[in-house]
Amino acid sequence: MLLPALGETAIPQRVRLMIALSISFLIYTSVRNILPAMPASPFMLGVLIIFEVLVGVLIGTSIKLLMSALHTGGTIIAMQTGLAMAQAFDPAQGAQSALMSTFLTLMAVVLLFVTNMHHMMISAMYDSYILFPAGGEIMMNDFAELVVNTVSNSFLLGVQIASPFIVYGLIFNIGLGIIARLMPQLQVFFIAMPLNIAAGFLILGIVLAASMNWFLQNMEGALGAFLYQG
Repeated sequence: MLLPALGETAIPQRVRLMIALSISFLIYTSVRNILPAMPASPFMLGVLIIFEVLVGVLIGTSIKLLMSALHTGGTIIAMQTGLAMAQAFDPAQGAQSALMSTFLTLMAVVLLFVTNMHHMMISAMYDSYILFPAGGEIMMNDFAELVVNTVSNSFLLGVQIASPFIVYGLIFNIGLGIIARLMPQLQVFFIAMPLNIAAGFLILGIVLAASMNWFLQNMEGALGAFLYQG
């Protein structure tokens, strides 16, 4: 429901339901030996289900927060290249976002499948029953710390991905300001807008491969750390 790539809203609901049931059956056959006995009362069964759902939501949310790095980076890129008003539906955010954010998010989803990183997400589901045994205590303090660290690292990664465009935008706007002061009669805005968009696409073509590779390395490191703990 919350994992990137597997739980995107752009995927039809029946397909997501089939994937969820298949993965649930697969994980159940692997962890049924370590599951606690069936509770005697329906109330205790309901409490156990709520705790398991809560653990799944927290883990899925912490992983999905990593995808927000591309949303942050894409928004900054769009602002620096003059494409902030170009909006498109972002399936990862479930709302309208800058066109660059949607492009980077969709590319990340494709790369997650191409690099088989969704297998690591499924492994994280399995290891969650070892790290957080069913019916055991939920370490909310550890989860809160994990979410805070993930949010800060995700925002930092987004700014780092967009850092070439921040430098470019600063230099470009300073140059435009100097030209506007030297030649007040020149319509700087009409001349600079096409150049700004063209230069932005040129820089994007140069740094796109390195940026997505950097994102995948951070995603793999975050998932690997969780699996190592498990």
